[in-house]
Amino acid sequence: MASQVKIFAGSATQNLAADISAAYGQQLGKLNLLRFSDGEFQCSFEETVRGATVFLIQSTVPPTDNLFEVLLMADAAKRASVKEVIAVIPYFGFARQDRKDQPRVAIGAKLVADLLAASGVTRVVTMDLHADQIQGFFNVPVDHLYASTVFLPYIESLHLENLTIGAPDMGGSKRANAYAKHLKCEIVICYKQRSRANIVDSITAIGDIEGRNIVLVDDIIDTGGTLCKAADMMMDRGAASVRAMCTHAILSGKAYENLEKSKITELIVTDTVPLKQQSSKIKVLSVATLFADVLHRVVSYESISSHFIM
Repeated sequence: MASQVKIFAGSATQNLAADISAAYGQQLGKLNLLRFSDGEFQCSFEETVRGATVFLIQSTVPPTDNLFEVLLMADAAKRASVKEVIAVIPYFGFARQDRKDQPRVAIGAKLVADLLAASGVTRVVTMDLHADQIQGFFNVPVDHLYASTVFLPYIESLHLENLTIGAPDMGGSKRANAYAKHLKCEIVICYKQRSRANIVDSITAIGDIEGRNIVLVDDIIDTGGTLCKAADMMMDRGAASVRAMCTHAILSGKAYENLEKSKITELIVTDTVPLKQQSSKIKVLSVATLFADVLHRVVSYESISSHFIM
């Protein structure tokens, strides 16, 4: 007999969770989040979950409360005698801390992986980790999905002539190359220099730009400094147009202002992170159907490799 499936949403990803649950074919479960006056909070399930396969949907965007919500929900589920706890984390926070890139720093992504396992999570479903090797930080199965599943059909629908895929930095060259191979087009790679985090001092590019319709691909857009500088530089060097595709729209600080002032034609993102405000330059593609299908496959022990375009 198959175990019952229950889907619950954390407070940071309510809309996406509702869309995933609807696409899955059932309603979200009832979860109560009690907040105390000092800022402490408590999670409790308002329906039985005994023996169920429980999906907890929450992107761990700042503040850290959103991560701690997942941990409390997982612990509550474990103590309520569920069969398994599957954390669906469309945007996995702290993923940029994936190594010791300077002395005496934490590896935040590994710490979060350990915390999730300690809280009772038995499986993780996520999308476009900042570094693929973060999967190895977990001692539980990780289903790592790619936004290319929704991005590539959108690029193809634009029917752009002289299409070129761009990497906004050297670290994104692997992702850009995968897109370019699938689309059978050229690639351009940007090289940037930073004085400190979120501040780009200078940027240049390797590859043909003049007359090209360029699509920059990245996993995260935070302040938008890199993408906006790259787009402006490419337009100044004769590009026909510059678009950007970023899975996770963090858009912090002056990101919206940077975007509006830049020469980017369009920013295409997914709904893994809810937008703080609307912009005529931002196009949102939903990943709800993709996640819902993966949840079905996880429950029925089917392969999900057909979703790995990259």
